[in-house]
Amino acid sequence: MLDLMLSVDPTTLLLEFGGGAVLGALVGYGTKRVAKLLAIVLGVELMLFRYLESQGIVVVDYERLTAGAIGSGDSMQAAGVGVHWLESALSVVAIGAGFASGFLIGYHRG
Repeated sequence: MLDLMLSVDPTTLLLEFGGGAVLGALVGYGTKRVAKLLAIVLGVELMLFRYLESQGIVVVDYERLTAGAIGSGDSMQAAGVGVHWLESALSVVAIGAGFASGFLIGYHRG
């Protein structure tokens, strides 16, 4: 029988969750601020490009534009050496859940 022993420390999980939440809140707050500015800039830019295209000043080749997006699917492989997959998954879930909740709070407050 395979002896499998996981060393899961609740303190480490809480620190990872808390750290992820703080980082997520900061990123969420900053994202909302930057998103507002970016929306204005992109909106003006798109209106300008559409106007220039309607006047015949700019010509867009939509076939070449979409061909680049379709053919760029590279796959990556992750190699976990010496760490059990469950320990790694718990760590990722703790950090991810903390980051996501902090991001939502920061985005909402921003």
